[in-house]
Amino acid sequence: MKKVIISDGVLRQAASEGMDAFVAAFVKAIKEAIGGELNAQTLGELNSDQITLLAWDVLHEEVMDGGFVQLIHNGYGPFIFKNPFAKAVKLWGMRELSKLIYDAHTLYVKHHKTLEKECSDEEFMALFEQHPDFDDLDDTFVEQEEQWTAQIAQYIDNNIEKFAFIE
Repeated sequence: MKKVIISDGVLRQAASEGMDAFVAAFVKAIKEAIGGELNAQTLGELNSDQITLLAWDVLHEEVMDGGFVQLIHNGYGPFIFKNPFAKAVKLWGMRELSKLIYDAHTLYVKHHKTLEKECSDEEFMALFEQHPDFDDLDDTFVEQEEQWTAQIAQYIDNNIEKFAFIE
């Protein structure tokens, strides 16, 4: 296992800036510990909570930027939907997020081949119109994002030792 270290000063600063900064500080520390490279080898160097946090970060960044269509098109579908991410966040007490991921998984299975194809920018933009069944899931994510980020921050705060060593 990689030793993930976060300085007490960085942690205090992040906590004073709010839940987004607090979560981001742990994501940054985990990414630094694995050299910024998320792949099969580096995933094997992390524990399940650290991997779940990185999956949340990918999910959050992609869905807030371009929805589940973008997440899948950018190649993150297998990381989110073929790993036990939905189960992990459910174990973190986040049933609503887990349900959303399971619902998105159903659509992923149905549409991933089309969404994962290489395409031009124009063809990519057309994917959103061709797959409106993701719209409600995108909307739900955006509506719940702040609450879910708060829940993740709370989980990290209650289980810091699962994420990093504080120095």
